[in-house]
Order: sequence, then structure tokens, then C-alpha cells
Amino acid sequence: MIVATPTRYFMAHGCAEGVTELNAFDAALLRAGVGDTNLVRVSSILPPGCEEMEPPPLPPGALVPAAYASVSSDKPGQVITAAVAIALPEDEAHPGLIMEHHGHAPRAGVEEEARRMAEAGMAHRGVSIREIRSVATELVVMNIGAAFAGVILWN
Repeated sequence: MIVATPTRYFMAHGCAEGVTELNAFDAALLRAGVGDTNLVRVSSILPPGCEEMEPPPLPPGALVPAAYASVSSDKPGQVITAAVAIALPEDEAHPGLIMEHHGHAPRAGVEEEARRMAEAGMAHRGVSIREIRSVATELVVMNIGAAFAGVILWN
């Protein structure tokens, strides 16, 4: 089966607490608006010409391609952050590059690292960057928490 190449994308993020790390991750996905789908983790290429869109209502149970970062912790007081960055090429005939990063650290540093990685990846490809977009979410864990940030690909 050949799957159609995505033509649009949106960025999603959320963090939450839960009774287990998996429950916290599930709640973070719900907060991000993708919790009732089956995320299919993909590597980090944004197809050429892919356009940003507002998050659509996703069909429950749909297989949804996503490049994402996630982190969880059961250490009260620990800071956790998930971030994604997209380097968009100057020439839209080239693909963009998505980089994911997570850490037990504040948002600013984790998001900046994702952006730096996207810039470096495009440099390795010899592709000029038009713009870098990013999102991140941070949580100070109360009991058991999770953070999620992703680029969701769609048609």
C-alpha cells in the first residue's frame, strides 16, 4: 500500500499529569488535540511545498503521521520539556526538516536546541533556510507528568 505524501501540517503540543507515565502521555496527547488518533512516528522530513494549516478535526482512530518529541517523569518538582522545530527551505522544491528534542530542563533551552539542530541539518544538506518555526511545552511535575510536541502531517 502506498500512502499519499502529506501536503499540509500543523504543530501540536501539550503536557499533563496522570496516574502512570503512560496515562500522563495520553493526557498530554489529548491536550495537544491528537489523543484520539493513532500517531505513526515518522522521521524528520517535511515534504516539499507542504503548507501549514489550522488543526482540523481528526477522525477518531485515524492513522496520523507525526514527528514528535515526548518526555515523562515521576519526580515531583522536575521540569520536563518537549519541543519540535521545522526548518523551511528558501526553495520550496526542497523538503523541510523537522527536529525533535526533549529534556529535563526549562523550555527555552530545549526549544533552542531543537532549532539549532534543524539549522545544522539543513546546513548538512546544503539547503538555505527561509524560516525556522518551533513549539515547545514545559511542565513542572507534581506527581507523574508528560510533555509532547509534534509536527502532524496531513493531506
